[in-house]
Amino acid sequence: MTSDRKVLFFDVDGTLVSESKNIVPDSSVDALTRAMERGHLVFVNSGRPRCELRFLEETVPADGFLCGCGTEIVVHGESRFHRSISVERGRQIRQLILDCGMDAWLEASDRVCFRENPPVVLPRIAPVRENMMRKYSDLMSSWEDPDCVFDKCCVVMDENSDLERFYRGMYDMDVIDRGDGMLECVPADCSKATAMEWVLREYGLPRESAYVFGDSTNDIAMFEFAPNRIAMGVHSPELERFNPFITKTVEEGGVAWAMEQLGII
Repeated sequence: MTSDRKVLFFDVDGTLVSESKNIVPDSSVDALTRAMERGHLVFVNSGRPRCELRFLEETVPADGFLCGCGTEIVVHGESRFHRSISVERGRQIRQLILDCGMDAWLEASDRVCFRENPPVVLPRIAPVRENMMRKYSDLMSSWEDPDCVFDKCCVVMDENSDLERFYRGMYDMDVIDRGDGMLECVPADCSKATAMEWVLREYGLPRESAYVFGDSTNDIAMFEFAPNRIAMGVHSPELERFNPFITKTVEEGGVAWAMEQLGII
């Protein structure tokens, strides 16, 4: 172990994984391997539930996976923390979504739930469902199950949706505006930052040792928490206020380049 041990936290889409090619560049895999060989800790910190990260657990060198915006923490393959929404609260949230003229998919550790036959299909949800069917058909489930348990949800809306009523009803959730008519909704006591705090406490390391790599608005919690921030070459303008180190794009090997420039590897 090095005396200046660092903890590296990586977002997935647009950071570790190329969204255009849906792959992790070899340069990133090599960089993470080299970082771990130097005694640094590597954690994937994603909005995706664990079921959508299994392919990374099998291919990316890492000490752990922080899943679903902090709703589950997996260390060396073992789930050490898991926060789900209660059955009753889940029923209330699903009804609120419908009453507000919205739609959503529900994300759990082991499955993703869509409505089976909605009378109206909002444009934003159709491509997501098609993509999920193509990549994760075995994870697809129905949200019509009255006892459905989920950890978080992604809500889509249009110009007729009652956004004010929705926010009032989501009093116990953090609602992250992902843009383009999509809201990511997470229990208020969970975030990418709470998961990072858990890791630092578990390993007895100071906040100054944390380095975060991200590109989108659901990485804001990471950027608020950590003093060392790296934004990918293509990133949401909301991250600019944190004055991050700006690296190259995923496809250009931005993860490895930043780690080399910052002396991590």
